[in-house]
Amino acid sequence: MADTIVLIVVVLLIGYAIVTYNSLVSVRNQVDNAWRQIDVQLKRRHDLIPNLVEAVKGYMQFERDTLTQVVEARARAVSAPDQTSRIQAENQLTAGLGKLLAVMENYPQLRSDENVLRLQEELTTTENQIAFARQAYNDAVLTLNTRVQKFPSNIIAHNFGFKEAEYFKVAPEDQAVPKVDLSLGTPHA
Repeated sequence: MADTIVLIVVVLLIGYAIVTYNSLVSVRNQVDNAWRQIDVQLKRRHDLIPNLVEAVKGYMQFERDTLTQVVEARARAVSAPDQTSRIQAENQLTAGLGKLLAVMENYPQLRSDENVLRLQEELTTTENQIAFARQAYNDAVLTLNTRVQKFPSNIIAHNFGFKEAEYFKVAPEDQAVPKVDLSLGTPHA
């Protein structure tokens, strides 16, 4: 009788280990897939940037620094050697594009150029898709990290080499709340 109970416990533990292992593999694959979805959108953005820079460079003679920053940030993002470096480079590229789009508002001739407007719309759409893909990625990372950390699945995760994944974080400069001054002048005394 005792042998039967031990056998049942061993079978249940092995069954639990198999189910937990397969669950961890599934979640890790979801994280990998979510990162690939970000890759697709980033590739699209990387392809659009040279076209946008070329389209606006003739108009923006005094904004060479902004254009150069965007081109250099794109190059760093494309050539980043690992995921952590790539996340940092993509955050810098996002900031540079934001600055470029803001500067473009100062040029009325750009706002009327159909090619620039089309590229700007495609870039805005791509940025929205990147944001959505990042959110899906971070959701998958949350699921994986929770399973890697929670007991008793953390035992299986540790023994089979499952690691926590890194979240796609907003750059510190993008976390600052913009300062808004709604005053219309000096207060009356």
